[in-house]
Amino acid sequence: MRPGTTGAARIEGVLSPVITPFQRDYAPDAERFVRHCRWLLASGCAGLAVFGTNSEANSLSVPEKRALLQKLVEGGVPAAALMPGTGHCALSDSIELTRAAVELGCAGVLMLPPFFYKGVSDEGLYRNFSEVIERVGDDRLRLYLYHIPPVSQVPITLGLIERLLAKYPGIVAGVKDSSGDWSNTKAMLDAFAASGFDVFAGSEVFLLDNMRNGGKGCITATGNVNPGPIVQLYKNWRSGDAERMQAAIIATRKIVQKQPMIPALKATVAHFANDPQWKICRPPLVELTAAQEEQLISELNASGFSMPGLAG
Repeated sequence: MRPGTTGAARIEGVLSPVITPFQRDYAPDAERFVRHCRWLLASGCAGLAVFGTNSEANSLSVPEKRALLQKLVEGGVPAAALMPGTGHCALSDSIELTRAAVELGCAGVLMLPPFFYKGVSDEGLYRNFSEVIERVGDDRLRLYLYHIPPVSQVPITLGLIERLLAKYPGIVAGVKDSSGDWSNTKAMLDAFAASGFDVFAGSEVFLLDNMRNGGKGCITATGNVNPGPIVQLYKNWRSGDAERMQAAIIATRKIVQKQPMIPALKATVAHFANDPQWKICRPPLVELTAAQEEQLISELNASGFSMPGLAG
């Protein structure tokens, strides 16, 4: 395979790992999904990391994900704004969804390591990612590694990144670091950012630090509900007001993350869109209790939080 060609410009900025709406029978709700994605883009998100952790991605099948991707494009969401999560425990599933994303024209894919088996070697992970790249066999592929050891328990090491970059320059395009450990993100930036490897913080908490050290933005859960202010910090990170903006978006995140994150995001959208069906989570996740929801909405309202332009 040839090294990745330059092609279209890579996504930089704020991306949202889009929450997935469900109908009452737990089937994905494509209409609400398209509407929310369009609102996120209109609110300034540079891209949509659909099928991420906060999308309940690992509760969705490959056919469901492929159908939703198709609905997004048919619904006017540009494929060039999409960075779907395509990493699965089964190698064949990762290949199938990655190939579908590339053929659809997606800007990139965000790839978890196979996460069921713990304590696997870098050699095993290298073979997994390499096999996906080789079998997809398309120079348009832009693969972003997804490092989220608090959940996956399978880390993406600096040594693994170095080896993949040496073999697949341009195709292995970057990383989302959801370790929650700034020193790890900084190590990735120091090692690889100068060579064109794009580092995204996994939370807006680290957005300003990431930008100041050569990062490309963030891919963050609360981008689902607070995209505007996060985008404003990204656009104005060099300004004298950046520290204040950073503190403000951290304050909003702290309110949301007092509750279980995914149902909290859904409850927030449900409230501000006046659309209770948004609360539905696919088992094994469950909705917030009435008390949790009351606390969440009360604290958001007290902070002056809003979601301008959100349609029910």
